[in-house]
Amino acid sequence: MKPIECYRGVVHPWLCDVMGHLTTRHYMAMFDDASYHLFSAIGFGEEQLQSGIGLADVRTSITYKAELSAAALTLVTGRVVKVGTKSLTNLFLMHNATTGDIAAEMESVTVQFDLNKRAAMEVVPSIRERIEQLMGDD
Repeated sequence: MKPIECYRGVVHPWLCDVMGHLTTRHYMAMFDDASYHLFSAIGFGEEQLQSGIGLADVRTSITYKAELSAAALTLVTGRVVKVGTKSLTNLFLMHNATTGDIAAEMESVTVQFDLNKRAAMEVVPSIRERIEQLMGDD
């Protein structure tokens, strides 16, 4: 699957640590917002939530590659890199939108979740098919 644009933002001064750089908790917030756009692109949305199907991140790993200072513009791209029986492995890249440099990357494992049973469930066929279609577009 080719990366898709999932988020754009600004590093406001109030998102920075005492050294003037984007603080770690706000990287996660930007990646989290980006995940909703990725999941929408693969067919997950309100319809699934209303029918009792959710998504739950069970693992995230962030690698910080370059600092982002106040006023930097950010762009996050994302893609699904693997589809399991009940889970998706996703890769997000946060870019400095001005320079194109990669500031951070996050890999996450997300499980399809039965909201009523509070347990992992198999990936819905329509979502699996959409991901496979997007992976075939590489």
